[in-house]
Amino acid sequence: MAKHKYIKTPEKMWELFQAYRKNVKDNPRIKVEYVGKEGLRVNTPIERPLSIEGFKCYCAEKVGDTQAYWNNRDDQYSEFSPIIARIREEIRNEQIEGGMTGFYNSNLTARLNSLYDNQNVNQNASVKILNIDPLGDDE
Repeated sequence: MAKHKYIKTPEKMWELFQAYRKNVKDNPRIKVEYVGKEGLRVNTPIERPLSIEGFKCYCAEKVGDTQAYWNNRDDQYSEFSPIIARIREEIRNEQIEGGMTGFYNSNLTARLNSLYDNQNVNQNASVKILNIDPLGDDE
């Protein structure tokens, strides 16, 4: 049985995403730093990255739980699949570009977006143990 749809159309989902993006970019985190020999307090704004989890939390505050839209069990939310895919791509692109330009931590953004170089290094070492008694008379 279909649950109540908090978001009526894919267009409304996109509008929510646009509002989330604006909210994130308009509200940076504040890093408190003490600079100079006088130790002057400086508040430095740090841009917040977009994230799927952040968007889900934003939606939960505005309209309710949206996990069913993302899971699409029993194809109850099939009409939202293209917009969900676009939102994922938008967030991924923003994170990747931020990591590549050094704006965000590149290692973290690479791991979050499965962009790591998977190298498998195997080393085999053979060690021979000599059984010699240094105090013995054996040659």
